[in-house]
Amino acid sequence: MKLLRRAIMALSMAGVIAGALRVRGKGGVPPRNGGWRELPVDRPS
Repeated sequence: MKLLRRAIMALSMAGVIAGALRVRGKGGVPPRNGGWRELPVDRPS
C-alpha cells in the first residue's frame, strides 16, 4: 500500500511539473524575418 501511494504521489508531482512547464512555455515573440520565400522554377518551354 505504501508503494502504491508513493507511485501515485510521484506521478501526480510529475504531472504538476509538466503542466506548469507547458503553461509557462517559452514566451517571447516569434521572429519577424524569415518564413516562406519563392523558389526559382524552371518551366519547360
